[in-house]
Amino acid sequence: MTKQERYDKVLAYFENNEAPAQTELTYSNPFELLVAVILSAQCTDKRVNLTTPKLFKDYPTSQAMSLASPETLFTYIRSISYPNNKAKHLVGMATMLVKDFKSLVPSDVNLLIKLPGVGRKTANVIASVIFDKPTMAVDTHVFRVSNRIGLTTNAKNPLQSEKQLIKFIPEHLVPKAHHWLILHGRYVCLARNPKCDGCSLKLHCKYFEKNYIKQNNINN
Repeated sequence: MTKQERYDKVLAYFENNEAPAQTELTYSNPFELLVAVILSAQCTDKRVNLTTPKLFKDYPTSQAMSLASPETLFTYIRSISYPNNKAKHLVGMATMLVKDFKSLVPSDVNLLIKLPGVGRKTANVIASVIFDKPTMAVDTHVFRVSNRIGLTTNAKNPLQSEKQLIKFIPEHLVPKAHHWLILHGRYVCLARNPKCDGCSLKLHCKYFEKNYIKQNNINN
């Protein structure tokens, strides 16, 4: 199977069998999603969604959040991973939005990554989810799943993985594919114990071929 054939089969499965792909973070506007994605770094979406309602209620805009102190925001997000750093990032991000972007979340990845707390992955999420741009955010799930299936080859970091995925995935599918891969990694292709037996992609997967099919042939 060529790499292009593998991509075609995997993407065809997702298109025909998966529900509409979207983020599991709860938000109602671009600013809220930006805050939520910053908080979600090394933290579950479920935990973020439990934390943000009161934060969004008391600090609904970048203007309001820019006037808060990191110490105050810490009390809202103390249950999130790395709350001290993230509180500082939120204040800095909100301040820069007000000062440099007229309180509007920019759509350009190169502008987004200038904001405190916003790395390439976060910027790609915002550009993709809010502005429907063909940007591929590579988190631990996307990195793991794409490598296991064989969509990427010898990718040593998220940027290398991103470049390989973008090369083969049609532009109009990139925003959806990002979520497909995340959800597949979150619920099926688990880090420690992937559910290969019940995975509908196993016949297109290099990991399954190596660890199950070939191994069974050797044993038999």
